[in-house]
Amino acid sequence: MRLTPSPHRQEMPYARDNPNAYPRRILVAVTGLSPQIVTETLYALAVAPAQGASAFVPSEIYLITTRSGAEKARLALLSDEPGWFHRLCRDYALPPIDFAAEDIHVLTDAAGDPLEDIRSPDDNRCAADGITELVRDFTADPDCALHVSIAGGRKTMGFFLGYALSLYGRPQDRLSHVLVAEPFESSSAFYYPTPASQVIEVAGGRLADAASAQITLADLPIVSLRHGLPEALLTGRASYSEAVAAARLALAPPQLTIDLAGRRIRAAGKVFALPPAELALLSVFARRALRGEPPLPAPPKEVPDAEWRKRYRVELHWINGLLGESERTEKALRDGMDGRYFSSRLSKLNETLNRQLGPAAAPYRISNGSKRPPRYCLTLPPSAVGYGEIDAAGARAED
Repeated sequence: MRLTPSPHRQEMPYARDNPNAYPRRILVAVTGLSPQIVTETLYALAVAPAQGASAFVPSEIYLITTRSGAEKARLALLSDEPGWFHRLCRDYALPPIDFAAEDIHVLTDAAGDPLEDIRSPDDNRCAADGITELVRDFTADPDCALHVSIAGGRKTMGFFLGYALSLYGRPQDRLSHVLVAEPFESSSAFYYPTPASQVIEVAGGRLADAASAQITLADLPIVSLRHGLPEALLTGRASYSEAVAAARLALAPPQLTIDLAGRRIRAAGKVFALPPAELALLSVFARRALRGEPPLPAPPKEVPDAEWRKRYRVELHWINGLLGESERTEKALRDGMDGRYFSSRLSKLNETLNRQLGPAAAPYRISNGSKRPPRYCLTLPPSAVGYGEIDAAGARAED
């Protein structure tokens, strides 16, 4: 399946939320045994857009289906005869659109074998993961606008495709469902309204003229959850369940647990380690948040602050136990903590939080209050902060 940019793409300026201006304009559809979903959707987008809407002419088309669905789509849409996709493009003089047999993606099971249908829980999981991976790959290209159609295939396929777009979609991406008026809706002979009269057989053995068919594209608004996904899920492989879990945690109330002995924290539902120096600084502000104490100014830039050294060393001793401080830390804090040491630790702490949690890191970063002079605090309420051992499953064992 071709996932590389279209060879005829070009660099150009474009409005961020205008799909028509993007050099790559991709139509993705799910189908079962009704490949006409592709031509019906393409007609509604490119030939007869809704009143007030601009035509969206894809530069590429991709199909997601089962093994038998792929064979039927190849024969019905891409063959020399009947070749309904090529017919539509000729009938309405559409510009070149990349769509070939290798652009028909067949979902596979856990063993990598093509799925004939989606019936079992394992089939559903594999389909969800495969669809999610494709949508993530498409939306990783900033020069691409994605239009997703959920009109065909099993209902679960449409659901997974729509939800994947909600997880990864951007302002330029769209979701739709195509509606075909009776008597053409259930006709296997109908593929799109033809420009000239063409009589076909419809349900009940009746005859009808395909030229008179009415097609409507229903735009389906999506709530984008992309901003809540960590960078690792946006750029790497992630299953459907992992992406959903990350989005759910990003939307949940923030909760921070600090395990000083284990040198790790649990934030936004994720457990990860922190170096002692950064963990100690986070703990300074976490204890103040627990006690409802006011924000603190940073130590002076060039003048060591003994009070800051004292509060910071208390946390280091909880972390390092009898080992105490490292020689390097002891030397840096001999006379107190200065502003340069504070800024360095704070920067590394926030970098780690951002890398681990992505946009969900915001409630856990140390805030400077956005005022002058800055005063620093952890903005979490006392009820959202706790200390205790974090077990292997990431749960807080005790407070």
